[in-house]
Amino acid sequence: MDQSLDSAKAALRTELTARLEAVPAQTRTEASTAACRLLVARDEWRTARAILFYAAMRDELDLWPVIREAWSQDRTVALPRYQPACRAYEAACVGGPADLRTGWYGILEPGPQCASIPVNRLDLVLVPGLAFDPVGGRLGRGKGHYDRLLADARGWLCGVAMDEQVVLSVPTGPQDVLLNCILTPTRWIACRQRSV
Repeated sequence: MDQSLDSAKAALRTELTARLEAVPAQTRTEASTAACRLLVARDEWRTARAILFYAAMRDELDLWPVIREAWSQDRTVALPRYQPACRAYEAACVGGPADLRTGWYGILEPGPQCASIPVNRLDLVLVPGLAFDPVGGRLGRGKGHYDRLLADARGWLCGVAMDEQVVLSVPTGPQDVLLNCILTPTRWIACRQRSV
């Protein structure tokens, strides 16, 4: 990665991390509820049979209510699972809360008994991050895990964020996967650069 791109990403990462740390827990809980409500009203949700979720970190919107809803509707629910041997994430199916364990980075993930699923079989992928822009740019935490995981995805790639995380422009390079849309607690942003 070129040094100026690295620097631009680092600066934006620092800014957004501070911005998210200032959000009170109650505000994040309310925002999570609003985002879940908006998500289930979308056609992209209604038509998706196989969905990759994420286990929320402290500063991310929590989608647990829609994970439960997906289970109750007999949809395929997947979460990222870290594979230390190849230092990469894969998608793995989860049948219920009992299938989860604390993973490599202290994040809940599917246990070893859960079958992996190719990302090109997923209809909808819900993607966390630090910053997003209206053309589908996403800034993650700096390790490139999601970009590698999503490289072969064919379904809808949807960023999930607080409104404060949507910025005018995210610095991106050729290795960065662009998203189709962004879900916030107040809106659904159709990204201009990528279509399914």
